[in-house]
Amino acid sequence: MQNLTLNVNGMSCQHCVNSIEGALKQIGADAKVNLQSGTVDVSYDESRLTIDRIKETIEDQGYDVK
Repeated sequence: MQNLTLNVNGMSCQHCVNSIEGALKQIGADAKVNLQSGTVDVSYDESRLTIDRIKETIEDQGYDVK
């Protein structure tokens, strides 16, 4: 398992948390959103997912990954 922390802009509420965590779960990643720091901690199997795919999934939910 690989761990990754991404800076994500545009998150402000519980809906944002649910949206991002749910979308990443659907592609096989575990995520924990921290609204206070504006980060998303992601654990994933690097043989099944790429960092680009994870970022794309978050961006598809309407958020900006830095």
